[in-house]
Amino acid sequence: MKIAVCVSGGGTNLQAIIDKINSGEIHNTEIAVVISNNKNAFALERAAKAGIEGVCISPKDFADRESFNKAFLEKLDSYNVDLVVLAGFLVVIPPEMIRNYRNRIINIHPSLIPSFCGTGYYGLKVHEGVLSRGVKVTGATCHFVDEGTDTGPIILQKAVEVKEDDTPEVLQRRVMEQAEWEIMPRAIDLIARGCVTVESGKVRIEE
Repeated sequence: MKIAVCVSGGGTNLQAIIDKINSGEIHNTEIAVVISNNKNAFALERAAKAGIEGVCISPKDFADRESFNKAFLEKLDSYNVDLVVLAGFLVVIPPEMIRNYRNRIINIHPSLIPSFCGTGYYGLKVHEGVLSRGVKVTGATCHFVDEGTDTGPIILQKAVEVKEDDTPEVLQRRVMEQAEWEIMPRAIDLIARGCVTVESGKVRIEE
């Protein structure tokens, strides 16, 4: 299975995927390309170090969003990937791409959807919301991408304890280490092995 990984920043989830492909925990999968909207993203350095092609396509380089969307989709299509992995990609996905890659785009979100998700909830803002609400358990969700924001069919979730003295940064790190870096590679492996189907908007996993 050929995958494209789209990322805007440091690429810690990308690294988790690379490591688990190399260790054999993700079966029958190769990363065809890493695409970033940020030419300074450390994720592109991670890709280069791993011998993976990295590409930057930034909205800033185009006259309007329509031109960017067209170029982004053309570049993605050129790699003929089976799955698109959004690993911290802070760009609104073009509707045409969602239609063309129905149930073939997955995203990782740092909360237990439907809590602390949707418009405005990204990055540290998610963990700030969790702490301000005083919830005791948070986590991460890996889901397919549809036309909504964090509304697509849920593939996997994993819970993480919230501690009394947590800061947003400390909680963010724990959610990444204990949940994100576990469930996203596992979801990719399940899809690569043909274990995932979507029926009536819900994911069914048969191993």
